[in-house]
Amino acid sequence: MPTAPDAAGVDSPPSRRRRWAALAVLLLPVLLVSVDNTVLSFALPQISSALVPSGTQLLWIVDVYPLVLAALLVPMGALADRVGRRRLLLIGSTGFAIVSALAAYAPSAEWLVAGRAGMGLFGAMLMPSTLSLIRNVFTDRRELRLAIAIWAAGFSAGAALGPIVGGFLLEHFWWGSVFLMSVPVLTLMLVAAPFVVPESRDPRPAPFDVTSILLSVATITPVVYGIKEVAKHGLTGLALATIAAGLLAGFAFVRRQLRRAEPMLDVRLFASPAFGGGVLVNLLSVVALTGFIYFVSQDLQLVVGLSPVDAGLALLPGLLATIIAGLLVVKVVAHVSPGRVIAACMSFAAVGYAVLALAGGAGTLWPVVVGFVFLAVGAGAAETVSNDLILSSAPAGRAGAASAISETAYELGAVLGTAILGGIMSAGYHRAVVMPAGLTAAQERAASETLGGATHVASGLDPDRAGALLDSAHSAFAGSVVITSWIGVALMLAAVVVSLVILTRPAVTEMEEHVVDAVTPTPVGSMPADAFDELAELVSAADASAIADTVGVPPRR
Repeated sequence: MPTAPDAAGVDSPPSRRRRWAALAVLLLPVLLVSVDNTVLSFALPQISSALVPSGTQLLWIVDVYPLVLAALLVPMGALADRVGRRRLLLIGSTGFAIVSALAAYAPSAEWLVAGRAGMGLFGAMLMPSTLSLIRNVFTDRRELRLAIAIWAAGFSAGAALGPIVGGFLLEHFWWGSVFLMSVPVLTLMLVAAPFVVPESRDPRPAPFDVTSILLSVATITPVVYGIKEVAKHGLTGLALATIAAGLLAGFAFVRRQLRRAEPMLDVRLFASPAFGGGVLVNLLSVVALTGFIYFVSQDLQLVVGLSPVDAGLALLPGLLATIIAGLLVVKVVAHVSPGRVIAACMSFAAVGYAVLALAGGAGTLWPVVVGFVFLAVGAGAAETVSNDLILSSAPAGRAGAASAISETAYELGAVLGTAILGGIMSAGYHRAVVMPAGLTAAQERAASETLGGATHVASGLDPDRAGALLDSAHSAFAGSVVITSWIGVALMLAAVVVSLVILTRPAVTEMEEHVVDAVTPTPVGSMPADAFDELAELVSAADASAIADTVGVPPRR
């Protein structure tokens, strides 16, 4: 049974065996969140066919989860300090499993959007709790670094497994199975966590600032919605009004944080060029990755004609290459300034989008595979270096705040990737697709909104009209992908400029020698630079014995 918390707000220090067992349990939600980041895009064609969402609804199905997650990450971190990190982790896991099961059986697009919003709410309880608990369980510095390195590597495994696991489920079951897979994983964690994961909380937590929470939500939600409207309909009055409202709330939020002695989000960290530049590079990297996966997953299945499993395997080389790049870039950054390394990495990412644009946008497999390798290697390696810069530039006492900001930028980047690039692609498709004669108003509306909708409508037409509709839809989709890819190139070149202008300053260059004991997750699984340097040394005979004892295997003599 779990031990009672002591005066410091934590359970008694766990034994070595229990520490590594706790890490194994805490990896379960990490793997799940990482898998969820890549698996949904591969279910979009089946969701489009089953629920027939509009283009806007399809974007919201993808966007609402990371949007809610980004808005609530920092507040949930503060709540975990107050009520207990393990307790909040268990609450979040229970809610996430229940809402995922409900989303799997959603009867309409509106219900699925609501289910995804609920998943974002409970998902925001998972990530701050896992890292805080790991830091509390491993009090030895060497063990802590090894544990954090393994924790970060869990994102690599999840990102690589997502397309394959999702593809397998989609080939053998219906689209809702990608949501149901979280239920057994979280059930296992709910059973094991109370016995192996000790409770921890802040004995003197900062005041829970409800006003700041409301202002943060009022900032992110209108701005993202406005950007989505601009991408789809142009600079309309509604879009400009919502963006203005969000920016006004953001101004009030920043002003409140600057005035409070214990702010919910320490915005003073952005005064450091290394911190602000690193966060911006991270956000642009995630925008590029999520936007690419959003439309390429549809291209591979609906235009190229691959099965879900084969579509997932087509992206696997890029996901594996980014893990290797994350390992190699550590050696490079030891000899070259981090800003120049990031600039080179983002140039690689720009090449990835250019390959897809020059190949015509859609309908061919190899440009997608090659382009994604360039993009994933560049963006993933850049995130490894920029994450280390973000945390190294923060004072030791603010490492937690730096982690929260980096995680929020990641989730916001995931939202903007589909909002900006996905919205532009959907708008381009809508303008270019031509309807054959004889369609009903409902059929025209569905076919003009998304490629999945056109495919669904074509399945019920005679061969001549079906062929004409699919030819037009594929051509419109390819043209919109070309336009979107060139915009992706521009975003990556903007990141290059940021890196060369901001991250090559002498004060930033000195940051590469500063090491901190905290890391943040990356969407494609890149481990922090300081963890790589120490990993070989950390896996000592004692550490290996501890891990072996946990799983019941005798260590090698």
